[in-house]
Amino acid sequence: MTLLMMLFLIAGFLLGGKTGLIIAFIFSIGMNFFSYWFSDKVILKLYKARQVNHDEYPDLYRIVQNLSMRANLPMPKVYIIDDDTPNAFATGRNPSHAAVAVTTGIMSILTWNELEGVIGHELTHIRNHDILIGTIAAAVVGTITFAAEMASWSTFFLGGRSDDDDEGSNIVSTLLLIIFAPIAAILLQMAISRAREYMADTGGAKLSGQPLYLASALKKLHMINEKTQLNHAGPATSHLFIVNPLKGKGLFGLFSTHPPVEERIKRLNDMALDII
Repeated sequence: MTLLMMLFLIAGFLLGGKTGLIIAFIFSIGMNFFSYWFSDKVILKLYKARQVNHDEYPDLYRIVQNLSMRANLPMPKVYIIDDDTPNAFATGRNPSHAAVAVTTGIMSILTWNELEGVIGHELTHIRNHDILIGTIAAAVVGTITFAAEMASWSTFFLGGRSDDDDEGSNIVSTLLLIIFAPIAAILLQMAISRAREYMADTGGAKLSGQPLYLASALKKLHMINEKTQLNHAGPATSHLFIVNPLKGKGLFGLFSTHPPVEERIKRLNDMALDII
């Protein structure tokens, strides 16, 4: 997170010198404050998630409730995303203000045992306080990417009007920002996410009581998400989901915030053998 904030300040300096650095610093403080208190609401709204209760989805609600008690966690809010692409994520600033969101697609393709593994995975993220870090990372990466896009448009419309050396240097700095800042931000996001996914898989398997349930769920989710993409999914928030919601080919596959599903399944299978 420190490296992400440093990258954000460097972007401000490249765009506006000392003034840009000061503005980026002030903006980063405000952004962190906003991320801590409101980013979970923004993400849920982005994916058009709606809160549901026991009467609407009794089986889902029961799974979340039972596993929360088993994990010694407060009951999180439960959200549904009306999307056929199966996926799930958790968000919130702490276990007392957490939410678990699943798509309608995941409800239709997973067995209840497999869904227990998925919910256990998300509750482990909550218990490990991954969700706050992941949510703030999403906000920082999204802002850096937005700044790079704005810089590219600024260079396109305003670049090349002056032969002044300082102006040329600014253009070079801006081009470096446009090219490298989003890549660096995503690489840092990957470093935050990948190790936490392995830990959440282990915790989810323990909560559900059977690693093979989660392994089977991951296989199904991965196969479908390789072919279809969740609505409104983008690089800034992809790390929040249990499997990468972006199609895994090309650049998105190279910079995936998730560890390889094959390795995750292998670890869960090994875990099941240890239990036996």
